[in-house]
Amino acid sequence: MSPLQPVRGTHDLLPDEAARHRVVIEAARAVALRHGYREMATPIFEFSEVFRRSLGDTSDIVTKEMYTFTDKGGDEVTLRPEGTAGVARAVVSNGLAHELPLKFFYSGPMFRYERPQKGRLRQFHQIGVELLGVAEPFADIEVIALGAHILAELGLAGRTHLELNTLGDAESRGAYRKVLVDYLQGHRDRLSADSLVRLERNPLRILDSKDAGDRRLIAEAPVYGDHLTDRARAFFATVTAGLDAIGVGYMVNPRLVRGLDYYCHTAFEFIADELGAQSTVMAGGRYDRDSWRSRLPSP
Repeated sequence: MSPLQPVRGTHDLLPDEAARHRVVIEAARAVALRHGYREMATPIFEFSEVFRRSLGDTSDIVTKEMYTFTDKGGDEVTLRPEGTAGVARAVVSNGLAHELPLKFFYSGPMFRYERPQKGRLRQFHQIGVELLGVAEPFADIEVIALGAHILAELGLAGRTHLELNTLGDAESRGAYRKVLVDYLQGHRDRLSADSLVRLERNPLRILDSKDAGDRRLIAEAPVYGDHLTDRARAFFATVTAGLDAIGVGYMVNPRLVRGLDYYCHTAFEFIADELGAQSTVMAGGRYDRDSWRSRLPSP
């Protein structure tokens, strides 16, 4: 490839497209500020362990997609593949835990080594919010409502729909993991090579597989929601009741999972069907701060 061409999976933001990006970022920033979120920025690269320990060793991001290199000082660093891990690291390393709850907005480029295709680039731009230190389900309601307000501000509310699921608590995850493994062990011959590895290391990651054969098998798998604890069911019921109360429409998708190991309880995606395969325009979920903090390197 000519050195005068952009690297595969990247592209230039020429003035017209840069202007569209600016509209999205400024609209999101304005809505976030109205909701009490303060803007912050983390470095574009971090010590690799920040992502490896927080995103999970078996996530596709860590195993396949991170841009990792050793710098001239001998440190292993990684270009950020997402924003949440860096924000959590910043809270710990800057001693902000005593200021909880904290509400942050950020925007900027992220980097993942993926097969370039429509809707997926190796350098992409992302906006995000983090609400830290609120254990109650009302935090989930607030973040989802904020996402809906951003889409409405951009005139996209009528062109997207919200899908929800619950990933439950640790006890729910343990119970479901057992029945899922029992089911998948009976269909090992139908699993992709990647999912055979996941079956031994983290079988829940198979639920996020994009392989067509895996997807057919997953469609017949036991449903996560059938194995929730009473506490997890009550948590999700509060979330859906809260969304009903503020008029945010949704549909429950029992097969919805997110591709990162740190999610628990609520997971959500705003979908624009007209975009085809890459139809998710906004997504997120809850993570447990205490378990996350135990994974992060000491400051």
